[in-house]
Amino acid sequence: MKIQKYGVTLKRITRDDIELLRQWRNSENVNRYMEYREYITPEMQEKWFDSINNYNNFYYLIIYKDENVGVINEKNIDRDGDGTSESGLFVANEKYKKTHIPLLASLMLLEVNFYILGGKISYIRTLRDNKEAIAYNKSLGYLLCEGQEEVQNQKYYLSPERFEAKTAKIRKAASRLTGGEYPNGYVLFEPVDYELGIAQKFEEKVSQLNSPVDIKTKKTEAGRIYYY
Repeated sequence: MKIQKYGVTLKRITRDDIELLRQWRNSENVNRYMEYREYITPEMQEKWFDSINNYNNFYYLIIYKDENVGVINEKNIDRDGDGTSESGLFVANEKYKKTHIPLLASLMLLEVNFYILGGKISYIRTLRDNKEAIAYNKSLGYLLCEGQEEVQNQKYYLSPERFEAKTAKIRKAASRLTGGEYPNGYVLFEPVDYELGIAQKFEEKVSQLNSPVDIKTKKTEAGRIYYY
């Protein structure tokens, strides 16, 4: 599965990617921003991947100009219940830490969540002393949840309406960066996504929703594309 927009690609991770992710998570420049900071072994990483390789958890490599930038995720998804999920992001490639690429990746993930799959609330958690991450998340519209002021790993929430109001101008400006055949972005499902049953559940959800964006689909050599 891939999401492409704004010149950025989000590629759903496979087992072939998890050693790279393990090395990133164990590195000091990523680990220091995490609540869990214990050393991750290959066996632990395998067990973790087996637990998240399903429709309720989406972890993506952020790719820009054929370079791996970091990881963004949407996990603990409740599509059939209250429409909640929890997101997270880290940038491992120092070259892109102070650039617009992480912001574009977040916009892409939230657009698919809110506009295509009908998400109602997105949560994130940020360490209380990580002022840069807090400012970043507030720029997307996230608000601190009630009772979180003194919590070390604070929880924030975001609704589709607040996301739309807070990021409309940002997304309009970012869209000028987009070119190619699908200027508004697309989601690509590959054969492995059908083997896992992820693509079928996505298609079922799309068919049930009255999406605020116009979603079209077609079959290509790479797989089935949903573009919006």
